[in-house]
Amino acid sequence: MAVDERRIAVLGAGKIGEALIGGLLSSGWRSPEDIAASSRRPERVEELVQRHGIAATLSNAEAVKGAALVVLAVKPQDIEILLGEIGPLIATDQTVLSVAAAIPTALIERHLAAGVPVVRAMPNTPSVVHEGVAGLCAGGHADDAHVTLAEEALAHLGAVVRVPEKVMDAVTAVSGSGPAYFALLAEAMIEAGLLLGLSREISTQLVVQTMLGTAKQMRDMKMHPVELREMVTSPGGTTIAAIRELEVAGVRAAMLNAIQAAMIRSKELAAGTD
Repeated sequence: MAVDERRIAVLGAGKIGEALIGGLLSSGWRSPEDIAASSRRPERVEELVQRHGIAATLSNAEAVKGAALVVLAVKPQDIEILLGEIGPLIATDQTVLSVAAAIPTALIERHLAAGVPVVRAMPNTPSVVHEGVAGLCAGGHADDAHVTLAEEALAHLGAVVRVPEKVMDAVTAVSGSGPAYFALLAEAMIEAGLLLGLSREISTQLVVQTMLGTAKQMRDMKMHPVELREMVTSPGGTTIAAIRELEVAGVRAAMLNAIQAAMIRSKELAAGTD
C-alpha cells in the first residue's frame, strides 16, 4: 500500500495520544481524514470517532496502513507486544515515533525491517493541555527529515527539544517526572496556606496561579531563575527569611539527589531491571 504523506496513525490513543490528535486537528495541521487511531477497547474506539471524527479501530494493523508517521503511544510494558504485531507491516518509507517512556530506539528497531527510521520522544503530562515539552532523538536510521516530521507533530503538544539519545534518561528525570515535583511543591505550599488561615480554595488558587505566572515570566521574558528570585528577594524581607529556611533544610540538594535518582531508575527500566 502506498504511503500517504499526510496520514498519521496513533497506536494506543490514551491521554497523550488523544492530546496529540486534538492538537493536530485544532491547529489545522491535519484533518480528521488524515488520522487513524487504535485502542484495545471498543467503547474507546467509538469515543474517538465521536469526539474527533477520525478513523479509529481495534486493529493496529489496520491503523498503520499507508501512514507516513506511526506514533507508538502505548505503555512501555506493552511496546514489545505491539511491535510483534505491526513490525512486519512497517516499511522503510514510514517513520515510527515512539513516546513510550524509557524504551530505546535500538529495541524498537530490532522488531522492524532493516532501515525503518525510528524517532524517540519523551513528552510530559502538560501535553494534554498543549503546554508540554518533549525531548526528541533519532534512531540509527532516522535522518533530519524523519526527525523534523516527528518534531512538527509533537510541536502541537508544546515545546520540543532535540537531544542525543544518551541523555534521554536525563530528559525523563527532569521534564518527564518534573510535573510531579511541582505538584509536590504545590501541595506543600497549599497546606502552608491552610496552616496560616487561608481556605483551601483560596490557597490553591494563589499557589497554582503563582506557579503558572512564574513559569510564563521566566519563559516569555527569558529570565534566569536566579534573576527572578533576586528580583523578589529584598534585603531583610519576607522572601529571604523563607529562602534561608529552605536552604537550611537542604531543599536544593534534595532536588538534585531526587532528579539523579529518577535518571538512574530510568536507566534501570530501559535495561529491563525491575
